[in-house]
Amino acid sequence: MSAVYLYDTTLRDGTQREGISLSCDDKLKIAQKLDEFGIHYIEGGWPGSNPKDADFFRRVKDLNLKTAKISAFGSTRYKNTTCDVDANIQALVNADTPVVALVGKSWDLHVTVVLDTTLEENLAMIEESCAYFKKIGKEVIYDAEHFFDGYKANPDYTLATIKAAAKGGADTIVLCDTNGGTLPTQVLKIVNEARKAVDTPLGIHTHDDGGCAVANSLIAIEAGCNQVQGTINGYGERVANANLVSIIPNLQLKMGLKVVDDKQLKELTSISHYVAEVANLPLDDHQPFVGHSAFAHKGGIHVAAMLKAEESYQHIDPELIGNKKRMVVSELSGKGNLLYQAEQRGIDISQQNAKGILTEIKNLEYEGFTFEAAEASVDLMLRRSSENYKAPFELIDFMVVVEQREGRGLLAEATVKVRIGNTIKHTAAEGNGPVNALDMALRKALSDDFPQLMPLKLTDYKVRILNGERGTAATTRVLIDFHDGDKNWTTVGANENIIEASWKALSDSMEYALTMSDGK
Repeated sequence: MSAVYLYDTTLRDGTQREGISLSCDDKLKIAQKLDEFGIHYIEGGWPGSNPKDADFFRRVKDLNLKTAKISAFGSTRYKNTTCDVDANIQALVNADTPVVALVGKSWDLHVTVVLDTTLEENLAMIEESCAYFKKIGKEVIYDAEHFFDGYKANPDYTLATIKAAAKGGADTIVLCDTNGGTLPTQVLKIVNEARKAVDTPLGIHTHDDGGCAVANSLIAIEAGCNQVQGTINGYGERVANANLVSIIPNLQLKMGLKVVDDKQLKELTSISHYVAEVANLPLDDHQPFVGHSAFAHKGGIHVAAMLKAEESYQHIDPELIGNKKRMVVSELSGKGNLLYQAEQRGIDISQQNAKGILTEIKNLEYEGFTFEAAEASVDLMLRRSSENYKAPFELIDFMVVVEQREGRGLLAEATVKVRIGNTIKHTAAEGNGPVNALDMALRKALSDDFPQLMPLKLTDYKVRILNGERGTAATTRVLIDFHDGDKNWTTVGANENIIEASWKALSDSMEYALTMSDGK
């Protein structure tokens, strides 16, 4: 098989996802990262559609890209006109990119109903538009929109449209599953028919409405396509575009097609997270290859096997794509999960201690705790099992008062009494709620001895009612996230009293922060 080229359309098709709006600066930053990663083509937008995309094409020339060619996207000429006066065609010319991507109609339904023109005029629109850009020295990629649906409806006409593109001199003809409903077996058959119809190199562009976008892309490449279009994280119209973050490692690690350098492949997880961050979208923890949970192992049997042979429950080595394996601790865990966690943290625990901690975890999860996301709580349990561990502080008691005071409104006040070594600290603080007041009072009590706690930021506070049928007597689970400027961690508490649950998670977070600052 010949080389396969990666064509990224995150900056155009990806921005058509509901909830994404990238500034021109955002698009330039992403383009730079895509180039560093090794993407061959970057589609920057549709210069005829909005000023932002036109601005992008002006500014992208200053990036000095090393690998990627910038492509401008637009449609074939308007019906019954000529390319030299068509506004969209001329906007593509003015974009001054080495590559243009022209989208044209492959489905007779779209020609006669949507474009409201004749089948013959549509063929002329395709051929003349491709020829116009070839004449002025552009690399032309022709996107055959709705190709697979068109083929199902009228195969002869659909094949005639790509023959027109080939006659116009298109360098690559991309077969598009625009509605995303084609199955892999159908893609295989139709791509083979397209290969018989034209000698021009073929590409594939799929959407995920039927959940088959990645599979359809891979099978099209297997059938001979040598360009694959998609977006980072699958961002795109409706459900998603084909996800390059899944396609790339499958091509390289499963199909033996080297599309980027091995060093660049190790940046796959990083670029996935980077684009999600710029797009201001949370990355799905369960996204294949790059998600936080992609190589997380929870079942005790799985972990026991992996401690002997990692490949027993992993389809690839996660380090190849910049991710890492994790052993999750829960009521389903075995001792191996805990022993692995201890080893990773440099904590020496015995088999007997691991068994005791595992029993404690199972009992606590029965009461309402959860330790899958609360790895800091697990860390403390491992440390506390050692005879040499000494907690940096010890709670004696606390009190929280919430009052409605005339002239001041609602007031929360907490008092905390803790023992630090041989000294007892007794402090009080106000807050905008009972948990905030507890947080302030505890920091105040610890600040003289542990000033490193003061900059910590509580970044998230999650509450879940576990058995709502019990009403106000229900058990409450609290997860608290903290950040110290470098590291994030989560602790958990559970109790029928929400304040007690919150205190457990809060005080554990402080204790964990102190163990980390001591380098233990």
